[in-house]
Amino acid sequence: MAQRVQGTEDLYGSYMRAWQRMQDVARDTFGAYGFDLIETPAIEQVATFVHGIGESTDVVRKEMFRVYSGALVDQLLARGSEDALKAKQRLALRPEGTAGVVRAAVQNNFVPQGGAPVKLWYAGPMFRGERPQKGRLRQFHQVGVEWLGASDPASDAECIIMLMRYFERLGFAPESLSLSINSMGDAACRPAYREKVRSFILDHAEEMCADCLERAELNPLRAFDCKNAHCREVMADAPLAPDNLCDDCAAHYAQVKRYLDEAGISYVEDPTLVRGLDYYTRTVFEVEVEGSGVGAIGGGGRYDGLMELEGGKPTPGLGFAVGFERIALALQGQGVELGGEEPECVYVACTPDQREAVFSAVLALREAGIRTEADYQGRSLKSQFKQADKFGARLCVVLGPDEVAAGVATLRDMSSHEQVQVPLGNLSSSVAERLN
Repeated sequence: MAQRVQGTEDLYGSYMRAWQRMQDVARDTFGAYGFDLIETPAIEQVATFVHGIGESTDVVRKEMFRVYSGALVDQLLARGSEDALKAKQRLALRPEGTAGVVRAAVQNNFVPQGGAPVKLWYAGPMFRGERPQKGRLRQFHQVGVEWLGASDPASDAECIIMLMRYFERLGFAPESLSLSINSMGDAACRPAYREKVRSFILDHAEEMCADCLERAELNPLRAFDCKNAHCREVMADAPLAPDNLCDDCAAHYAQVKRYLDEAGISYVEDPTLVRGLDYYTRTVFEVEVEGSGVGAIGGGGRYDGLMELEGGKPTPGLGFAVGFERIALALQGQGVELGGEEPECVYVACTPDQREAVFSAVLALREAGIRTEADYQGRSLKSQFKQADKFGARLCVVLGPDEVAAGVATLRDMSSHEQVQVPLGNLSSSVAERLN
């Protein structure tokens, strides 16, 4: 029997409705802030992610799924290396959404010289070769936003505010949400800070894991994200980003906090928060649900140098992404079912000799936008009523020879079992009236 790939899930029923609900709320919430939907390919050139995410990240080094055609696989097996492949032959499934959106912005000139900022949001599957576990899959789903061309700290604050409003509209109790923020500095002050952290790691080399020693040379700030408990304990004494900001970055960060305070957004300053990708600059943020046990359900930050890394002109940017699977788990922990109840429907039941009348009735109801089911297996009338219950039908339209001869339909309330007859010519309006 065919099996789905480990670390993936089938989305159907209430789980599919939950994913659709996430997108519907995103469309309404982000749309009010002026964001438009974009869809980029799930497959990109490897360089897009190496430039954007950073070669030192675990995502690029360990988790990214590479994609090769059958012919290229034979070449790779023969040569033992992809060094001879052209850039356009080195492909990967997207592990996150930002790099692809920024690549699209560069390639399609979304932010021309002197043009207004562009606001985009996306929803779709992402892929990482991680060890599958609760809330962490190899194919997972994200909703995210990217705001390109805005440098004002008000845009940082508005992005964070929009994220918190989004979570509230999904059903999270505001008091359960924990927002952490930090500033990582920029090209003017971060290099010196990185060197301080690098020196600190090397001074404590005997206490650090092998991965952190490697990070010291590639990107020392990644050591703050180490999963090794002892490394995290050591890094608690490392130099902190907020203490090493230049005047401009410090002023930017202070203004972001003032805007959040004005909006009544509660937050905790976490000077060790660096996020997991190399492209972040200045403001970074992350949201967890207290007591959920699923980790961060969303986060993001500013990435003012990413457009240049992807081949574009200097353009500020910021954004965030939220994880569907973790959000669904966290909401379940609060007793909220994101998918909601099964959609209401109407069931049209009939005796065997009234199939043509059922066909016409079903067609009319569906044309009126009413979710309608019927029997297509030759069931008895009694079995059709049972099937109507399984579909969760609120009303059952009964068409027998007496009804059809009289030009009426019997409407049966499936809860109260009350029945009333209505003219067939008014069937759609009569059903709609009783459903509202």
